[in-house]
Amino acid sequence: SIISPLAWAEIDIKEAVVKIYAVNNRYNYYEPWQMRGQRQSSGSGIIITGKRILTNAHVVADHTFIQVKRAGQAKKYVAKAQIVAHECDLAILKVEDDSFFDAVAPLRIGDLAQVRDKVAVYGFPVGGDELAITEGVVSRIEHHYYSHSSAYLLTCQIDAAINPGSSGGAVVKDEKIVGVAFQGGGGENIGYMVPAPVIMHFLNDIKDNEYNGIPGLSISIQEMENPDIRSKYKMTAKQTGVLVNNIYPDSAVSGQLAQKDVILSINNKNIDNDGTIEFRKNERTSLAYIIQNKYINDTVKIKILREGKTLDLKIKLTEPVNFGRLVPYQQYDRAPTYYIIGGLVFEPLTENFLKEWGRNWHNDAPGNLVNYYYHGEPLNDRRQIVVLVKVLADEINVGYHEWRNNVISYVNNRKISTIKDLAAAFEEHQGQYHIIEDEKEYKIILEKEKVDQNSAQILQRYKITNDRSADLKGDNKTGVEK
Repeated sequence: SIISPLAWAEIDIKEAVVKIYAVNNRYNYYEPWQMRGQRQSSGSGIIITGKRILTNAHVVADHTFIQVKRAGQAKKYVAKAQIVAHECDLAILKVEDDSFFDAVAPLRIGDLAQVRDKVAVYGFPVGGDELAITEGVVSRIEHHYYSHSSAYLLTCQIDAAINPGSSGGAVVKDEKIVGVAFQGGGGENIGYMVPAPVIMHFLNDIKDNEYNGIPGLSISIQEMENPDIRSKYKMTAKQTGVLVNNIYPDSAVSGQLAQKDVILSINNKNIDNDGTIEFRKNERTSLAYIIQNKYINDTVKIKILREGKTLDLKIKLTEPVNFGRLVPYQQYDRAPTYYIIGGLVFEPLTENFLKEWGRNWHNDAPGNLVNYYYHGEPLNDRRQIVVLVKVLADEINVGYHEWRNNVISYVNNRKISTIKDLAAAFEEHQGQYHIIEDEKEYKIILEKEKVDQNSAQILQRYKITNDRSADLKGDNKTGVEK
């Protein structure tokens, strides 16, 4: 029988779609020396050039074991995560058994879709084991927060729903991948895909088998739609731009950009007063689009207005998006940082820690910690929020057993900027007492000799192997070697 070209195309696409079975084991951030226990999940993937499987990072985050199966086949193959890029929610899997790729044509990456383009979504939503194909229309192209990483990146909204299990599936137009399905939109028939330019940026970045990231400026900016704020900063009627409010410590622009500068353009693209640029005719998105099209260590030209005078700067992009946040967004594939002394358990505040309060952590976690997450900005003398998580009860810390979730400001009269500062403040102290002070000036006072004599015994009682996370062992700053 004769098969139409369209049917052949459909067969090829189906053969290149993969179901992914992942086992993961996440860390317990309230008891950071142990794991939560394994659980299973599934997702979708796409065979692309180079005998690689493209999927979402969140499908394989914190994984311990991965298997894959091609659509229409029964056999599962063991796979390994070669590269996982959490910020753009993309990952590459490899299968060592080449027979997995027999008789399949890899799908190629297309161009950025247009609004009203018709697309088909191929994936394995939960509720069945067979491939599902849904159709939809691209309804919006703009920057949006990626739920996996909270990075603010380009997305395409489609009216085909993205359900659990569909993540990592191919969004196809004209036999090419125009997106990877990755999250729902919280409404009926709303889904989002990682668009082709973000996919290509990822694939170009990893040509050397390393992922460097999507660059950012590590600054906070303010829109300037009000005419009075533009007048205050000496902008002419024809000038538009955004105001620089803060420059984070170690930002690539430190020493070049300054507070109260107005960014007028980046790489000759004018910035409007609402912080957007025109990326295609009659289509606008965030000014971050220009920066995010570059690669780490690329250079961009920035025109600024400083006290009424225009200046041209060249900025080398050395840091990724979300760099330098006071409270990091959710972290994956890495152990939490912690430090224990005298039964006191310390940890930097992260989104992972806040999520120990459950799905409604925004309301249920301590308000001061949530406020730091949403509104805190790093300063030179405060790079992290260090929290006393809990007190492991012992005779030497009687009276402090109810202390938990306290933000620590000083240890032994040393201001605490990071947890490494805290470790050093304990271990370099020669006085009779350790004095720990929280942000409300409440104090824990412990005799140093008792702490030295009992700390190991407390760890043994609570079945804790190490008094600190691996990243704090042998640290040059603390001089610790344990």
